[in-house]
Amino acid sequence: MSTSTRRWVIGLCWLTVMFDGFDIVALGATIPIMTSESHGHLGVTVADMTFVSTISLVGVGIGAVIIGTISDRFGRRSALMACIFVFSIFTLVFPVMPNVACMGLARLIAGVGLGGCMPIALTMMQESAPDGRRAGASTFMMTGYHVGAVLASLAAFWAHEHWSRLFIFGGLLGLATLPVMWFKLPETHAPVEHDAGTHERVYGIRDLFTERRARATVALWIAAFMGLLLVYGLNTWMPKIMELAGYPLSSSLIMLLVLNVGAVMGLLIGGRIGDALGIKGTTLAWFAAAAALLALLSVQMSNVVALNLVILVTGVFVFCAQVLVYAFVGYIYPRALLATGMGFTAGVGRLGAIAGPWITGALVSAGLAYPGGFYFFAGVAILGMLAVVVIPRPAPRPAADRRSRSLAAAEV
Repeated sequence: MSTSTRRWVIGLCWLTVMFDGFDIVALGATIPIMTSESHGHLGVTVADMTFVSTISLVGVGIGAVIIGTISDRFGRRSALMACIFVFSIFTLVFPVMPNVACMGLARLIAGVGLGGCMPIALTMMQESAPDGRRAGASTFMMTGYHVGAVLASLAAFWAHEHWSRLFIFGGLLGLATLPVMWFKLPETHAPVEHDAGTHERVYGIRDLFTERRARATVALWIAAFMGLLLVYGLNTWMPKIMELAGYPLSSSLIMLLVLNVGAVMGLLIGGRIGDALGIKGTTLAWFAAAAALLALLSVQMSNVVALNLVILVTGVFVFCAQVLVYAFVGYIYPRALLATGMGFTAGVGRLGAIAGPWITGALVSAGLAYPGGFYFFAGVAILGMLAVVVIPRPAPRPAADRRSRSLAAAEV
């Protein structure tokens, strides 16, 4: 793969992940407007929109689980384009749905399309990366998620009561990406020719548990679940938890911004460290540091600078720990099983994305969110670390795979 072609893979996969960040924040930003008395939509309530947002995440999990095997059998490029098409169309129609049930159905189907996007994009990035750079490729790509979140925040501020514009913009942007992908995005997965002229065998879901991979598979799922529970729990409820701790609401919102700035910093450096020093040790260190820093946030701090510094560093480790789990997938499974492994890891992880806000919200309702919420998050990070302990250290790649990656590196 030439340098120019690889750049197209990087840019288009990064843009695909940006859709995920944009979509999640766009829905969250419009819920207060859609449920308000002055600009309400179809009389929907907070409970209605909780259902809509939850069913959307369920769709994302379903899409992540089913897309891996499909793309392993039929290729990444067409599967990714199909997912973006489905997501874009049902994002566009969401604002015109006549009732809550139809809104939920539109978000469910859009979620299936969106859920398939990230595992394929991560897989394509790892397949196109030179040997030894898979973690860096994964973590860099995930910065797109946070850029999409910022873009959605700015778009929500611009649209305000005209909330439908966010979904129209997101849907049209997805559709506009498809022609570019058609002409510029290469296929990164194809059957491997062996010396005897036979093709590499087709892997399936059961192969995630054969050839001594069962332990790694289950441990990756647990680590991904814990990682996304942290990410979504903190992003959803951290301002409220810090407000309950006695900090002003305005300061709490700034803390959320600082947390996500730390996330981008962590993504830019964590993958490089993982590739250089070893993916298992780095992932363990990231989860361990996240646990310690989350526990430290249970201590009320009067020095605002010190507090925000702790939050910044917490963001560096919490968000990147989750993405390092995805990078680990690229080191564990053979290339022909990579998308299936990535899809199931991401799909199970999405259950953590659903559980995180729900459990944290229950702690808030019970009056236990501070300091108990941070103790809970620290415990979750420890469980993620223990899951990584169970994963075997990655074995060397088969010779055929190493040769293909060596050729790719030589073209850079």
